Amino acid sequence: MDWILLVAMAALLGFMFWSSRRRAARLKTEQETKARQMVPGVKVLLQGGLYGTLVAYDPEDLSKSAEVELAPGAIVEVHSQAILRVVEPEVEEISEEEFDEAEEAQAEYEADVAEGIITPVESRPVADGDDKPQA
Repeated sequence: MDWILLVAMAALLGFMFWSSRRRAARLKTEQETKARQMVPGVKVLLQGGLYGTLVAYDPEDLSKSAEVELAPGAIVEVHSQAILRVVEPEVEEISEEEFDEAEEAQAEYEADVAEGIITPVESRPVADGDDKPQA
């Protein structure tokens, strides 16, 4: 009866050792993947739930802070481990019918510009920035 307990104890210890090694290897691959994705210009999610654009990050030294731009010109310094993940841009797919409608609208627009019915936005005069009515 004692040998059954010893075998069960050895199996349990073996399983614990195997599962901890497996978990450590998985965490290491996740960290390496995250470090490869962390390049300036990518959109990131911070632990506080804020989204921003990565400005500076050192994957070799995680004790250094990272810089994240939350809004144009608003750069914050955060702990490098406060960055949860890189946010992948969502690709919106359109149906074939919507694509055909967009092509038709573009063709109509180009025909109207060619006939002089409408003026393209690029060739319109630029306002001087003063929106006040002239007296």
